[in-house]
Amino acid sequence: MRHTFIRWAFSVTFASIVMPAQALAADTTEKAGDFLQIAIPAIAYGATFYFDDSDGRSQFYKSFGVNILATQVLKQSINAKRPNGGDHSFPSGHTSAAFQGAGFIHARYGLDYAWPAYAAATFVGYSRIDSNAHYLRDVVAGAALGVATSFYFTRNPYQAKSALIVPYIDGKSAGITLSKAL
Repeated sequence: MRHTFIRWAFSVTFASIVMPAQALAADTTEKAGDFLQIAIPAIAYGATFYFDDSDGRSQFYKSFGVNILATQVLKQSINAKRPNGGDHSFPSGHTSAAFQGAGFIHARYGLDYAWPAYAAATFVGYSRIDSNAHYLRDVVAGAALGVATSFYFTRNPYQAKSALIVPYIDGKSAGITLSKAL
């Protein structure tokens, strides 16, 4: 099938990196998050070559570039302190990159093929909190930014959009909203 590549890539990545990391020390969790924040957008980008999808590749470039730029502008202008005392906490760049890749797969190829990427991206967010590098608000903002840039620049030529996942945070709670057209 067309999307076997995406499922295969995330199955291998999840099984070989994420699952063992959960049973090991926190630094391994952090390293797995470091790897996945690159692997998720790389798999999304690779899918455009696998499917000979030059329009999708162009959309990926735009969403990826704007996501990186927006993340860095926010980090520099807000300059929030990290839980470990470091600078530039808001938003989480790792989470932003991971959710940009997952959001691209969702927007371009559909939710059926994006859920493994969303699961891996969620692990990236967890790894940033677990490593004391970010607060929950940083991770949720990074996730929202990554998904938003992908959905803004990416169109699915194969089917009408039928679902949208949006992370949210307010003063007292955080979560994900799923909207699906019936």
